[in-house]
Amino acid sequence: MTDFRRPLGFEEALRPPVDVRRARIARPVLRPPGRAGDASAYAQLARIIRRAPEVMVKITGATCDGGHLQAHLDYISRNGRLVLEGPDGEQLEGRGGMRALASAWAMEAALEPSGRRDRPLSRSIILSMPRGTDAILLHDAARAFAKEAFGERFPYLFALHDEGSHPHVHLAVRTLGSDGTRLNPRKADLEVWRQRFARALRDRGVEAEASPRRARGVLSKAERTAMRKMRERYVDGTGHPPAVLLGAYKAKAAREHASPPWETKQRKRQARIRWALAAEAVALSRSDRSNDRAMGVALAEYVRRIADSRLREKNRRRFFRLDHQR
Repeated sequence: MTDFRRPLGFEEALRPPVDVRRARIARPVLRPPGRAGDASAYAQLARIIRRAPEVMVKITGATCDGGHLQAHLDYISRNGRLVLEGPDGEQLEGRGGMRALASAWAMEAALEPSGRRDRPLSRSIILSMPRGTDAILLHDAARAFAKEAFGERFPYLFALHDEGSHPHVHLAVRTLGSDGTRLNPRKADLEVWRQRFARALRDRGVEAEASPRRARGVLSKAERTAMRKMRERYVDGTGHPPAVLLGAYKAKAAREHASPPWETKQRKRQARIRWALAAEAVALSRSDRSNDRAMGVALAEYVRRIADSRLREKNRRRFFRLDHQR
């Protein structure tokens, strides 16, 4: 896209938070070197600047036996009202068929040589996108993702939930592979899965990205679902504040003048990323190509929009004030 060398540190903003080469289940495809790799990096940067919707790939739990798996299949199939799909378009209908499959998976797991009784029978995974995403295209992308990620190695079933204009796909994947290996993904596997799911969506014309938080100016991890629901109930006046979270907020408010070392480190990292992106914006603005110059202007504006690193402290103070107002 551009003829000159990228400033040092530019890729720090796009680098995944974990080394994808450490993936145990998924085999990552490394970015090719040279101009082909540069084009890929710039395409990703352009999507981040446009604030392309971010995909979510999340392991939500595991089942421990056939009965537990049956209950999970009942949930994702809405008690048999939805058809579950497996590899190569195989379909499973009705609670009877699901009960038979759960029993078969449990029986195969019991026959595993030297298998421990506490090993999970299946893992539950959610593939999601923000509200408004086309449900049919998301379902098709999930089908392609599951085939690429698990194929014939790990049997799986999935179903689309489309309630409330927020489509998402539930996957149940057997942990015992056909080759005797176990599905025990690491963080690196999840990162590779995010990238593959985003690519599957883009291949179907859906704008999607799987960028690291720091590239979007987000420093803190996403709030856990249980904690978010407790906080929302408290703010709505229908529940009590989470004691652990409220204690942390009060402790922070009492020593607001002293920042914890990890927050200082986060701000320094964000400053480096802003510098790298700003340097890239300057370099692009000097290009002979109009597309490069336009991207440089957009990137400069994006750097100015990146969230302030003190957002988390502001949220703490806001929550603490709410506590005093009640």
